[in-house]
Amino acid sequence: MRVVEVAGHGGAEMLRIVERPSPVPAPHEVRVRVAAIGVNYLDVQERTGAYPRKTPYVPGDEGSGTIVDVGAHVTGWVPGHRVCWQGITGSYAEELVIPADRLIAVPDGISDQLAAALPTQGLTAHYLATDSYVVGPGDLVVVLAGAGGVGLLLTQIAKVRGARVITTVSTPDKAELSRKAGADRVVAYEDLVDAVREESTSRGRSAQGAAVVYDSVGRATFEDSLRCLGRRGTLVLYGQSSGPVPPFDLRRLGPAGSLTVTRPTLRDFVVGDELPRRATELFGWVTDGDVTPYVGQTYAFAEAARAHADLEARRTVGKVLLVP
Repeated sequence: MRVVEVAGHGGAEMLRIVERPSPVPAPHEVRVRVAAIGVNYLDVQERTGAYPRKTPYVPGDEGSGTIVDVGAHVTGWVPGHRVCWQGITGSYAEELVIPADRLIAVPDGISDQLAAALPTQGLTAHYLATDSYVVGPGDLVVVLAGAGGVGLLLTQIAKVRGARVITTVSTPDKAELSRKAGADRVVAYEDLVDAVREESTSRGRSAQGAAVVYDSVGRATFEDSLRCLGRRGTLVLYGQSSGPVPPFDLRRLGPAGSLTVTRPTLRDFVVGDELPRRATELFGWVTDGDVTPYVGQTYAFAEAARAHADLEARRTVGKVLLVP
């Protein structure tokens, strides 16, 4: 079978296709024929060495496919079942072995590509809106990078939960995409603070500010994100595409309105029965038409380097997929 391998830390040219033997499932694993693979910014950060891994390695941790073989002790799963997964390293491959307890069943009516677009970013958007901050009716919610994979899903989930949403984008095309996802107001990054103040004032909140800001950008936006918050507001810093936030004095949070800053990670929100619970609710929203994943770009397996380069250069919108 073919896999995409990172030969060493560096640019996208470090990605190469190599042949490896097909994997054999252990007693509690299944072997899956991969249909589509999710490409995430973490894959880029690991390749560049921002989050170093021992090379060579096979990147990726999510995708969708069909079970072709099961281990001796696996129950409840049989060949032919369609599944998706998240957190399984080495997913840039034509075949993959996965622990049975990490599988997510794909409902009928959801394509392999949509199923591959949901695990990482969909589950992330779910816990952000239901745990990191519990979005409720009437909340003013700010979503940075509103046309990204998480941003589009998070906007839709916030709307399902009754919030009013402001998003930031960098281009007119991304602005239109964010509006289609349900954003009530879409602005440029430099206009965000004024937009939040105007929105708060227009709603009779005396410029109180947003209930929550979801920030995946980090260094470049952190200070403005804080300035957008109202009293007892929450800044959820779940990414750092512009770089890590510098050391921060927590004493600033009190005078600013008893603010909360949190830095969550998906792996801590899919523990035990949380994974099937979140996946069931997420797929339910998709099946009902309340949430629609947006697959912006699909690349052939041999184009993995171009997929990374486009993602790194912010030439992508929505979800990026590789198709073996």
